[in-house]
Amino acid sequence: MTTVMKVQKGKFEIIADYYIAHYDDLLGFVKKQLQYADEAEDIVQNVFLRLLSTDKMISPVTLPCLAYTIARNLVYDYWRHHQSIEAYEHYLKYARVEDDLDVGSVYSVVEIYEIMERGMARLTDTQQMVYRMNFCEGLPVSEISRTLRMNYKSVEHRLGTARKEMRQYIEKMLA
Repeated sequence: MTTVMKVQKGKFEIIADYYIAHYDDLLGFVKKQLQYADEAEDIVQNVFLRLLSTDKMISPVTLPCLAYTIARNLVYDYWRHHQSIEAYEHYLKYARVEDDLDVGSVYSVVEIYEIMERGMARLTDTQQMVYRMNFCEGLPVSEISRTLRMNYKSVEHRLGTARKEMRQYIEKMLA
């Protein structure tokens, strides 16, 4: 058995022993920070998943601090996410009709997809390819320029023009 494998096995054993001995303590800590028990259990499980996948050196001395730090950060992430959801729900609930938010202004995914397809149909063939590769497939400009065997700046220019035209078209259609 190599040294790396021994270190990994030792790390996993330390985490497993800590899990068995302190799961309830960590769960209590997270439950105190949250109001919902189900999310607390999920967060504690995520703490141990992150511990198992971390590259950091773990010892019985450093593990408790690391576990509670990860738990605290996950709780912060949970509350930030919860706040943004509440803010959006509040916005939807109390938006005034003058703000143009009514049942007719909420578009379905299919409708937005159709608007985008019609907008892309208005672009030149090259702009369409570049825009689809970037927007739909998530490819960076460098990868698009290699794939299409085009100059980087040319792809960058076509993508910028396509984005500008798409923004204008979508704004016009959603207005």
